[in-house]
Amino acid sequence: MGNNFMLLQAAGAETGNPWFAIILQIGLLGALLYFIMIRPQKKQQKQMQAMLSTLASGDSVLTSSGFYGVVIDVMDEIVIVEFGNNKNCRIPMKKNAIVELEKPNAEKNA
Repeated sequence: MGNNFMLLQAAGAETGNPWFAIILQIGLLGALLYFIMIRPQKKQQKQMQAMLSTLASGDSVLTSSGFYGVVIDVMDEIVIVEFGNNKNCRIPMKKNAIVELEKPNAEKNA
């Protein structure tokens, strides 16, 4: 029994500072969280801002509610979109409601 006690004491003496291990684990968890969650979201936000900055009249758009339409007018944060063939169906909406953008010239070039 005394021999086992001496082995446990020797193993405990070699482990070092437990606070260092805890801080290291928290740092690794934080880095993992950044690369899995935060970085891809920021990349997606940059792509969305780049897409919305190229928005112009005549572009076909898909809204977050699933409607396809054509942009009639672009203002600072508001876009007027025409839905369907009916010229009376023009709805002002925020730019953030647009999830997909298709330029009319892209079809001719492809």
